Amino acid sequence: MSARVIAPRNRGFLYLDSHPGGCQQVVADMWQAVPHPAPAPEDQERPVALVLGSSAGYGLAATIAGLKRAGIRGIGVCFEKAPTERRSATAGWYRTAATADLARQAGADMTWLNGDAFSDGMKDQVADLLAQRYGGRLDYLIYSVAAPRRTDPDNGTAYASVLKPIGAPNRTKTLVFEDGAPLIREVETAPAEGDDIEQTVAVMGGADWERWIDHLADRSLLADGFTTAALSYIGSPLTAAIYRQGTIGAAKGHLEATARTLNERLDKLIGGRAVTSVNGAAVTQSSTAIPSIALYIGLLRGVLGEALVPPIGQLTDLWDQLTGTTPLVLDDDGRVRLDTWELTDDVQAAVADRWHEATTERISDLADLDWFHAEVQRLYGFSVPGIDYHAAVETEIPWPTT
Repeated sequence: MSARVIAPRNRGFLYLDSHPGGCQQVVADMWQAVPHPAPAPEDQERPVALVLGSSAGYGLAATIAGLKRAGIRGIGVCFEKAPTERRSATAGWYRTAATADLARQAGADMTWLNGDAFSDGMKDQVADLLAQRYGGRLDYLIYSVAAPRRTDPDNGTAYASVLKPIGAPNRTKTLVFEDGAPLIREVETAPAEGDDIEQTVAVMGGADWERWIDHLADRSLLADGFTTAALSYIGSPLTAAIYRQGTIGAAKGHLEATARTLNERLDKLIGGRAVTSVNGAAVTQSSTAIPSIALYIGLLRGVLGEALVPPIGQLTDLWDQLTGTTPLVLDDDGRVRLDTWELTDDVQAAVADRWHEATTERISDLADLDWFHAEVQRLYGFSVPGIDYHAAVETEIPWPTT
């Protein structure tokens, strides 16, 4: 047994340990937030889905909403670290274990694979499982992979993504916490240089998504009417210079172009389709690393309050559209837009007003910092109501087997 008290220890927005009980409760809360689907005929088979990036952020929300709302079975793929004598497992490890428990209770046949989604080895493992365990067909693929590096399986070239503006330096406000106190600082980020854009596109663009589709199609594993969605983000004009107009934005543009190419191919091949899903702002382990995003989300919550739609609500909407429960609504670029609540003119104007007024002295009046700080902690299983953080908790939670 390896029960111990786990206290939050952090460096900025990065926490060094995660709390198993808190992570389990986060997953349970997300599950409860998903409405039950309408009763399906008893002889109707569950759709088979593959979720890439299933343990965190929007990928976790896609997995939970898919299990409860769409009744999926299938495979979740993520990349998490096991517990050691000195450290807890990563939060995604514990969230996966908790999601697996709920999937079993719901009668869903899910397999959880821990490894590099960029590798051909993982693609082979998934293809073999689909062929041997899930009837040799895949109905849905959700692509939610975010990583700082990717190695091209064809030539072994390692690519690294960067968060940089394009063309000129970007100076912007950002939110940090120093000894627990919120501070507004201005930071300047140098522009992309050399092959920064190409490297970032190689990691965060559509190349790996397309490779997954090619790999599964070559094995004849895509069902008639197969649908795939890659998760994306546009965001506010306030963060555009570092995000949508920066290196990451170039990668997102490539992802969306890939969707259009895949959509044409899949339609001709199997009557299938490919879309990108543009999600709204959320506190995730990825988003908190981007300058200005933390401040923006805190101000957005200050404007919207409970009207801010969490990832689990957005992904429930996505599954409803993908499965035909509600009509699939696409914009002129073929994207599902789950961010309309965020980008209305009145909301953006209100956030912009607060942005220009934001100083260290005033930030507590303008942004919902209590909510933001709690959301960051919840990413690691802390600040979760109902959890006794003074009690010892078992950290040696096994990876789920089925």
